[in-house]
Amino acid sequence: MLRKRLITVLTLNDGVLFRTRNFQPDYRYTANFVDAWSVDELVALDITRPGEGSREHFHRAIAELSRQCFVPLAAGGGVRSVDDFHALLGMGADKVVINTGAVENPGLITEAARLFGTQCVVLSVDARRRTDGTYEVYTHFGSHPTGLTPEAWARRAEDLGAGEIMITSIDRDGTLEGYDNDLNRQVADSVRIPALVCGGAGRWKDFVDGFELGHAAAVCTTNIYHFTETSVRSAKMFLHDAGISIRES
Repeated sequence: MLRKRLITVLTLNDGVLFRTRNFQPDYRYTANFVDAWSVDELVALDITRPGEGSREHFHRAIAELSRQCFVPLAAGGGVRSVDDFHALLGMGADKVVINTGAVENPGLITEAARLFGTQCVVLSVDARRRTDGTYEVYTHFGSHPTGLTPEAWARRAEDLGAGEIMITSIDRDGTLEGYDNDLNRQVADSVRIPALVCGGAGRWKDFVDGFELGHAAAVCTTNIYHFTETSVRSAKMFLHDAGISIRES
């Protein structure tokens, strides 16, 4: 049995670590962050809006993270071309997260997978719940509806060469109210590749639910940790006691 993964997501606004709520920068943490806090992987996302900061600040943050952490690192935000893949991988990222750029140019998934391998391509799917209970994919920091359903887009991305799907509930982002496991399960069950779920975790039990109800291969979170090593270890102990197969250190 493959072990489940615990992933920390870092959202960086102009190179500074922020928490978000419903995809809006909500609270500034710090410009300095070191260590991997015993998690299995890190995801670093540039949430800087166009015209509001420098891309170079994010690039410097990725280079510093890759130098100081010893777990796989995925980086994304504003990826529109294979040149962006080259740049982030050259700074030390192991994987690249692509979102809006993939919707605008689905062929980019195939091109990147051919050049760098499917394991390098992580498709980020941001979704909102419609009033009728169905879901729709959004792009451009959760502001543009696409008309796509998350499960259909995930299946197509898998066919195009994506190695993982990262599904985020915009409605749950930063709320600490738990994952939207109806959304997560729909996407996870529609693909054969690993599904990473994000958006809303507020207690250790939410991680268990993400695995058991959301059928996730990995659970992602930001705000719950408060960036302390002890809390991540506590989370892993809780998951182990709940019967989830996960790396404990």
